[in-house]
Amino acid sequence: MLIRIFSMILAITLSVSLMADELKIKPDAPKSYIVKKGDTLWDISGIFLNQPWLWPKLWRLNPEINNPHLIYPGDELRLVFDEQGQPMLVKGKPELKWSPKIRKNLKDQNPVSTLPLHVIAPFIRYDSVKSLAEIEGLPYIIGSEEAYKSSLDGLKVYINSDLVVGQSYGIYNKGDAILDPETSEILGYNIKLVGTGKASKTGDMSKKQPSTIYLDGAKREIRSGAFVLPVNDEQQYPSVFTMQAASEELKGLIVSSVTGLREFAKLDVVMINKGSSESVKTGDVLTVSRKSPSVVETDTGPQYTSDTSRWNRMANDSNSDYDMPSEDIGKVMVFRVYDKVSMAIILQSEKPLRVLDGVAAP
Repeated sequence: MLIRIFSMILAITLSVSLMADELKIKPDAPKSYIVKKGDTLWDISGIFLNQPWLWPKLWRLNPEINNPHLIYPGDELRLVFDEQGQPMLVKGKPELKWSPKIRKNLKDQNPVSTLPLHVIAPFIRYDSVKSLAEIEGLPYIIGSEEAYKSSLDGLKVYINSDLVVGQSYGIYNKGDAILDPETSEILGYNIKLVGTGKASKTGDMSKKQPSTIYLDGAKREIRSGAFVLPVNDEQQYPSVFTMQAASEELKGLIVSSVTGLREFAKLDVVMINKGSSESVKTGDVLTVSRKSPSVVETDTGPQYTSDTSRWNRMANDSNSDYDMPSEDIGKVMVFRVYDKVSMAIILQSEKPLRVLDGVAAP
Protein backbone atom coordinates (compact mmCIF):
# COMPACT_ATOMS: atom_id res chain seq x y z
CA MET A 1 0.00 0.00 0.00
CA LEU A 2 2.84 2.40 0.88
CA ILE A 3 4.56 1.63 -2.43
CA ARG A 4 1.34 2.34 -4.31
CA ILE A 5 0.87 5.65 -2.49
CA PHE A 6 4.48 6.66 -3.14
CA SER A 7 4.17 5.81 -6.82
CA MET A 8 1.02 7.86 -7.20
CA ILE A 9 2.64 10.86 -5.51
CA LEU A 10 5.50 10.65 -8.01
CA ALA A 11 3.09 10.24 -10.91
CA ILE A 12 1.39 13.56 -10.23
CA THR A 13 4.63 15.35 -9.25
CA LEU A 14 3.17 16.67 -6.04
CA SER A 15 5.68 19.12 -4.55
CA VAL A 16 6.31 19.76 -0.87
CA SER A 17 5.06 23.31 -1.26
CA LEU A 18 1.71 22.10 -2.59
CA MET A 19 1.30 19.67 0.29
CA ALA A 20 1.72 22.58 2.68
CA ASP A 21 -1.18 24.49 1.11
CA GLU A 22 -4.65 24.06 2.54
CA LEU A 23 -7.47 23.36 0.12
CA LYS A 24 -10.34 25.84 0.20
CA ILE A 25 -13.54 24.54 -1.35
CA LYS A 26 -15.76 27.17 -2.96
CA PRO A 27 -19.03 27.80 -1.06
CA ASP A 28 -20.98 27.15 -4.26
CA ALA A 29 -19.00 24.07 -5.31
CA PRO A 30 -21.28 21.35 -6.73
CA LYS A 31 -21.44 17.85 -5.25
CA SER A 32 -20.75 16.31 -8.65
CA TYR A 33 -19.62 17.29 -12.13
CA ILE A 34 -19.77 15.68 -15.58
CA VAL A 35 -16.54 16.14 -17.51
CA LYS A 36 -17.04 17.94 -20.81
CA LYS A 37 -14.96 17.89 -23.97
CA GLY A 38 -12.30 20.60 -23.79
CA ASP A 39 -12.07 20.60 -19.97
CA THR A 40 -8.64 20.74 -18.35
CA LEU A 41 -7.73 19.78 -14.78
CA TRP A 42 -7.39 23.50 -14.13
CA ASP A 43 -10.96 24.09 -15.34
CA ILE A 44 -12.40 21.22 -13.32
CA SER A 45 -10.45 22.06 -10.16
CA GLY A 46 -11.51 25.70 -10.49
CA ILE A 47 -15.14 24.60 -10.18
CA PHE A 48 -14.41 23.20 -6.72
CA LEU A 49 -11.36 25.13 -5.46
CA ASN A 50 -10.41 28.73 -4.80
CA GLN A 51 -6.86 27.68 -5.76
CA PRO A 52 -7.11 25.60 -8.98
CA TRP A 53 -3.32 25.14 -9.15
CA LEU A 54 -3.65 22.81 -6.14
CA TRP A 55 -5.40 20.23 -8.33
CA PRO A 56 -2.97 17.42 -7.34
CA LYS A 57 -4.29 17.50 -3.76
CA LEU A 58 -7.89 17.33 -4.93
CA TRP A 59 -7.20 14.20 -7.03
CA ARG A 60 -4.82 12.75 -4.42
CA LEU A 61 -4.41 9.08 -3.63
CA ASN A 62 -7.63 8.21 -5.39
CA PRO A 63 -8.09 4.53 -6.27
CA GLU A 64 -10.79 5.53 -8.72
CA ILE A 65 -8.48 8.01 -10.49
CA ASN A 66 -5.11 6.28 -10.81
CA ASN A 67 -3.89 8.90 -13.25
CA PRO A 68 -5.67 12.28 -13.33
CA HIS A 69 -4.33 12.77 -16.85
CA LEU A 70 -6.74 9.99 -17.91
CA ILE A 71 -10.07 11.55 -16.94
CA TYR A 72 -12.37 11.49 -19.97
CA PRO A 73 -15.34 13.56 -21.13
CA GLY A 74 -18.53 11.94 -19.87
CA ASP A 75 -16.98 10.80 -16.58
CA GLU A 76 -18.87 11.81 -13.44
CA LEU A 77 -16.73 13.26 -10.65
CA ARG A 78 -18.04 13.48 -7.07
CA LEU A 79 -16.74 15.68 -4.25
CA VAL A 80 -16.26 13.71 -1.01
CA PHE A 81 -14.35 14.19 2.25
CA ASP A 82 -11.95 11.77 3.93
CA GLU A 83 -11.73 10.83 7.62
CA GLN A 84 -9.78 14.03 8.36
CA GLY A 85 -12.39 16.16 6.62
CA GLN A 86 -10.14 16.86 3.65
CA PRO A 87 -11.83 17.10 0.22
CA MET A 88 -11.08 14.83 -2.71
CA LEU A 89 -12.63 13.95 -6.05
CA VAL A 90 -13.70 10.42 -6.89
CA LYS A 91 -15.11 9.04 -10.09
CA GLY A 92 -18.84 8.42 -9.80
CA LYS A 93 -20.42 5.02 -10.30
CA PRO A 94 -23.81 5.53 -11.92
CA GLU A 95 -26.41 2.82 -11.36
CA LEU A 96 -26.84 0.34 -14.21
CA LYS A 97 -30.22 0.21 -15.90
CA TRP A 98 -31.18 -2.86 -17.92
CA SER A 99 -33.75 -1.15 -20.15
CA PRO A 100 -32.83 -1.35 -23.87
CA LYS A 101 -31.06 1.76 -25.15
CA ILE A 102 -29.31 2.66 -28.39
CA ARG A 103 -25.86 4.11 -27.92
CA LYS A 104 -25.74 7.26 -30.02
CA ASN A 105 -22.12 8.34 -29.54
CA LEU A 106 -18.94 6.57 -28.54
CA LYS A 107 -17.21 7.89 -25.46
CA ASP A 108 -14.68 10.59 -26.27
CA GLN A 109 -11.25 8.97 -25.93
CA ASN A 110 -9.26 12.17 -25.45
CA PRO A 111 -8.24 12.37 -21.78
CA VAL A 112 -8.27 15.57 -19.74
CA SER A 113 -4.90 17.08 -18.81
CA THR A 114 -3.66 20.01 -16.71
CA LEU A 115 -3.21 22.73 -19.33
CA PRO A 116 -2.27 21.18 -22.67
CA LEU A 117 -0.03 23.11 -25.03
CA HIS A 118 -2.48 22.96 -27.93
CA VAL A 119 -4.98 25.06 -25.97
CA ILE A 120 -2.64 28.03 -25.70
CA ALA A 121 -0.18 27.40 -28.56
CA PRO A 122 -1.91 29.85 -30.95
CA PHE A 123 -1.38 32.59 -28.38
CA ILE A 124 2.24 31.92 -27.38
CA ARG A 125 3.84 30.44 -30.43
CA TYR A 126 5.95 33.12 -32.01
CA ASP A 127 6.67 36.00 -29.64
CA SER A 128 9.88 36.21 -27.68
CA VAL A 129 12.08 38.63 -25.75
CA LYS A 130 15.71 39.49 -26.41
CA SER A 131 18.13 41.96 -24.90
CA LEU A 132 19.68 44.57 -27.19
CA ALA A 133 23.04 42.79 -26.95
CA GLU A 134 21.43 39.48 -28.00
CA ILE A 135 19.68 41.11 -30.97
CA GLU A 136 22.83 42.86 -32.14
CA GLY A 137 24.63 39.51 -32.18
CA LEU A 138 22.10 37.82 -34.50
CA PRO A 139 22.53 37.36 -38.28
CA TYR A 140 20.26 39.49 -40.44
CA ILE A 141 19.04 40.01 -44.00
CA ILE A 142 21.31 42.21 -46.14
CA GLY A 143 19.27 42.11 -49.37
CA SER A 144 17.37 39.97 -51.88
CA GLU A 145 17.79 38.56 -55.40
CA GLU A 146 15.62 41.29 -57.00
CA ALA A 147 16.89 44.35 -55.13
CA TYR A 148 13.37 44.94 -53.81
CA LYS A 149 12.99 47.01 -50.65
CA SER A 150 10.77 44.26 -49.26
CA SER A 151 10.37 40.55 -50.01
CA LEU A 152 7.51 38.04 -50.01
CA ASP A 153 7.08 34.29 -50.55
CA GLY A 154 9.05 32.77 -53.38
CA LEU A 155 11.96 35.19 -53.21
CA LYS A 156 15.49 34.55 -52.02
CA VAL A 157 17.10 36.73 -49.38
CA TYR A 158 20.74 36.86 -48.31
CA ILE A 159 22.03 36.58 -44.74
CA ASN A 160 25.36 37.78 -43.33
CA SER A 161 26.12 34.45 -41.67
CA ASP A 162 27.01 30.84 -42.45
CA LEU A 163 23.67 29.02 -42.23
CA VAL A 164 22.90 25.29 -42.35
CA VAL A 165 21.45 24.15 -45.69
CA GLY A 166 18.00 22.60 -45.21
CA GLN A 167 17.50 24.24 -41.81
CA SER A 168 14.30 26.29 -41.41
CA TYR A 169 14.69 29.78 -40.02
CA GLY A 170 12.32 32.29 -38.47
CA ILE A 171 12.66 35.90 -39.56
CA TYR A 172 11.99 38.55 -36.92
CA ASN A 173 11.62 42.29 -36.48
CA LYS A 174 12.62 44.08 -33.30
CA GLY A 175 9.60 45.44 -31.45
CA ASP A 176 9.34 48.15 -28.83
CA ALA A 177 11.44 48.21 -25.70
CA ILE A 178 9.85 46.69 -22.59
CA LEU A 179 10.28 49.26 -19.81
CA ASP A 180 10.09 48.63 -16.09
CA PRO A 181 7.69 51.34 -14.82
CA GLU A 182 9.24 51.17 -11.35
CA THR A 183 12.90 51.64 -12.38
CA SER A 184 12.66 52.86 -16.03
CA GLU A 185 15.11 50.06 -16.90
CA ILE A 186 14.85 48.46 -20.34
CA LEU A 187 14.00 44.81 -19.57
CA GLY A 188 14.33 43.65 -23.18
CA TYR A 189 12.73 43.95 -26.60
CA ASN A 190 9.71 42.04 -27.83
CA ILE A 191 10.58 40.37 -31.14
CA LYS A 192 7.92 39.64 -33.76
CA LEU A 193 7.95 36.83 -36.31
CA VAL A 194 7.42 38.22 -39.82
CA GLY A 195 8.13 35.09 -41.85
CA THR A 196 9.92 31.78 -42.26
CA GLY A 197 12.22 30.28 -44.85
CA LYS A 198 14.69 27.52 -45.50
CA ALA A 199 18.42 27.88 -46.08
CA SER A 200 19.12 26.83 -49.67
CA LYS A 201 22.79 27.75 -49.79
CA THR A 202 25.37 28.17 -47.08
CA GLY A 203 27.69 31.11 -47.07
CA ASP A 204 31.33 31.67 -46.26
CA MET A 205 31.66 34.86 -44.30
CA SER A 206 35.42 34.47 -44.17
CA LYS A 207 35.18 35.43 -47.86
CA LYS A 208 32.27 37.83 -47.34
CA GLN A 209 29.88 35.39 -49.08
CA PRO A 210 26.35 35.48 -47.56
CA SER A 211 23.99 32.53 -47.11
CA THR A 212 20.69 32.21 -49.00
CA ILE A 213 17.21 31.69 -47.54
CA TYR A 214 14.22 30.83 -49.74
CA LEU A 215 11.13 32.51 -48.26
CA ASP A 216 8.17 30.15 -47.90
CA GLY A 217 6.10 31.60 -45.05
CA ALA A 218 6.05 35.39 -45.11
CA LYS A 219 3.46 36.83 -42.73
CA ARG A 220 4.13 40.39 -43.88
CA GLU A 221 6.70 42.28 -45.96
CA ILE A 222 10.24 41.31 -45.04
CA ARG A 223 12.88 44.02 -45.23
CA SER A 224 16.66 44.21 -45.00
CA GLY A 225 17.79 44.28 -41.39
CA ALA A 226 15.30 41.65 -40.20
CA PHE A 227 17.23 39.08 -38.16
CA VAL A 228 16.99 35.29 -38.30
CA LEU A 229 16.86 32.47 -35.77
CA PRO A 230 16.58 28.71 -36.34
CA VAL A 231 12.93 27.65 -36.19
CA ASN A 232 12.02 26.11 -32.79
CA ASP A 233 14.80 27.98 -30.93
CA GLU A 234 12.10 30.22 -29.48
CA GLN A 235 9.23 27.72 -29.65
CA GLN A 236 10.15 24.88 -27.28
CA TYR A 237 7.38 24.31 -24.73
CA PRO A 238 6.27 21.29 -22.69
CA SER A 239 3.29 19.35 -24.05
CA VAL A 240 1.52 19.91 -20.72
CA PHE A 241 2.11 22.76 -18.28
CA THR A 242 2.17 21.73 -14.61
CA MET A 243 1.18 24.70 -12.48
CA GLN A 244 2.27 25.75 -9.02
CA ALA A 245 1.76 28.80 -6.82
CA ALA A 246 4.51 31.36 -7.36
CA SER A 247 6.99 32.17 -4.61
CA GLU A 248 5.44 34.16 -1.75
CA GLU A 249 8.03 36.91 -2.16
CA LEU A 250 7.21 37.51 -5.81
CA LYS A 251 5.54 40.83 -6.59
CA GLY A 252 5.56 42.65 -9.89
CA LEU A 253 3.57 44.45 -12.55
CA ILE A 254 2.10 43.74 -15.96
CA VAL A 255 4.26 45.92 -18.19
CA SER A 256 3.19 44.98 -21.72
CA SER A 257 1.21 42.62 -23.93
CA VAL A 258 1.96 40.94 -27.25
CA THR A 259 -1.05 42.70 -28.80
CA GLY A 260 0.25 46.12 -27.84
CA LEU A 261 -3.13 47.00 -26.37
CA ARG A 262 -3.64 48.38 -22.87
CA GLU A 263 -6.50 46.02 -21.94
CA PHE A 264 -6.67 42.26 -22.38
CA ALA A 265 -8.72 39.21 -21.38
CA LYS A 266 -8.56 35.42 -21.02
CA LEU A 267 -5.85 33.72 -23.13
CA ASP A 268 -4.17 37.00 -24.01
CA VAL A 269 -0.41 37.02 -23.42
CA VAL A 270 1.11 39.62 -21.10
CA MET A 271 4.60 40.39 -19.85
CA ILE A 272 5.57 40.96 -16.23
CA ASN A 273 8.64 42.77 -14.96
CA LYS A 274 10.08 39.75 -13.14
CA GLY A 275 12.16 36.89 -14.52
CA SER A 276 14.64 34.17 -13.62
CA SER A 277 16.74 36.67 -11.66
CA GLU A 278 13.78 36.83 -9.22
CA SER A 279 13.32 33.01 -9.27
CA VAL A 280 10.27 33.02 -11.54
CA LYS A 281 9.60 29.54 -12.99
CA THR A 282 7.58 28.12 -15.85
CA GLY A 283 4.13 27.15 -14.56
CA ASP A 284 4.06 29.77 -11.79
CA VAL A 285 0.52 30.98 -11.14
CA LEU A 286 0.10 34.63 -10.10
CA THR A 287 -2.89 36.59 -8.88
CA VAL A 288 -3.55 39.85 -10.70
CA SER A 289 -4.78 42.73 -8.56
CA ARG A 290 -5.65 46.38 -9.10
CA LYS A 291 -5.60 49.21 -6.59
CA SER A 292 -8.97 50.89 -6.21
CA PRO A 293 -9.26 54.47 -7.49
CA SER A 294 -7.73 57.10 -5.22
CA VAL A 295 -9.96 59.43 -3.23
CA VAL A 296 -9.31 62.94 -1.88
CA GLU A 297 -11.30 65.03 0.58
CA THR A 298 -12.47 68.34 -0.88
CA ASP A 299 -14.62 71.23 0.35
CA THR A 300 -17.63 69.50 -1.20
CA GLY A 301 -16.81 66.05 0.22
CA PRO A 302 -14.82 63.01 -0.97
CA GLN A 303 -14.10 62.77 -4.67
CA TYR A 304 -12.13 60.50 -6.92
CA THR A 305 -8.76 62.09 -7.62
CA SER A 306 -9.35 61.84 -11.36
CA ASP A 307 -12.49 63.98 -10.98
CA THR A 308 -11.00 66.77 -8.89
CA SER A 309 -9.41 70.00 -10.03
CA ARG A 310 -5.77 70.24 -10.92
CA TRP A 311 -5.26 72.40 -7.81
CA ASN A 312 -6.58 69.63 -5.54
CA ARG A 313 -4.31 67.10 -7.21
CA MET A 314 -1.28 69.39 -6.81
CA ALA A 315 -2.13 70.04 -3.17
CA ASN A 316 -2.11 66.32 -2.43
CA ASP A 317 1.31 64.79 -3.12
CA SER A 318 0.08 61.21 -2.72
CA ASN A 319 -2.95 61.82 -5.00
CA SER A 320 -5.12 60.20 -2.32
CA ASP A 321 -6.15 60.91 1.25
CA TYR A 322 -6.65 57.18 1.82
CA ASP A 323 -4.65 54.02 1.29
CA MET A 324 -7.18 52.41 -1.01
CA PRO A 325 -7.32 48.58 -1.07
CA SER A 326 -6.31 46.37 -3.98
CA GLU A 327 -8.77 43.84 -5.34
CA ASP A 328 -7.98 40.51 -7.03
CA ILE A 329 -9.24 40.50 -10.62
CA GLY A 330 -7.58 37.55 -12.36
CA LYS A 331 -4.99 34.79 -12.62
CA VAL A 332 -2.07 34.33 -15.02
CA MET A 333 0.36 31.47 -15.63
CA VAL A 334 3.99 32.03 -16.61
CA PHE A 335 4.98 29.99 -19.66
CA ARG A 336 8.26 31.61 -20.71
CA VAL A 337 10.94 33.03 -18.42
CA TYR A 338 13.77 35.38 -19.36
CA ASP A 339 16.31 37.11 -17.15
CA LYS A 340 14.31 40.21 -16.22
CA VAL A 341 10.90 39.62 -17.78
CA SER A 342 8.45 36.75 -18.14
CA MET A 343 5.59 35.99 -20.51
CA ALA A 344 2.32 34.80 -18.98
CA ILE A 345 -1.06 33.75 -20.31
CA ILE A 346 -4.27 34.96 -18.69
CA LEU A 347 -6.15 31.99 -17.22
CA GLN A 348 -9.05 33.91 -15.72
CA SER A 349 -10.17 37.54 -15.47
CA GLU A 350 -13.17 39.14 -13.80
CA LYS A 351 -12.71 42.29 -15.89
CA PRO A 352 -10.25 43.44 -18.58
CA LEU A 353 -6.70 43.43 -17.25
CA ARG A 354 -4.43 46.41 -17.88
CA VAL A 355 -0.83 47.47 -18.04
CA LEU A 356 0.38 48.35 -14.50
CA ASP A 357 -1.95 45.86 -12.79
CA GLY A 358 -0.06 44.13 -10.00
CA VAL A 359 0.89 40.45 -9.91
CA ALA A 360 1.80 38.46 -6.82
CA ALA A 361 1.80 34.99 -5.33
CA PRO A 362 -1.79 33.74 -4.89
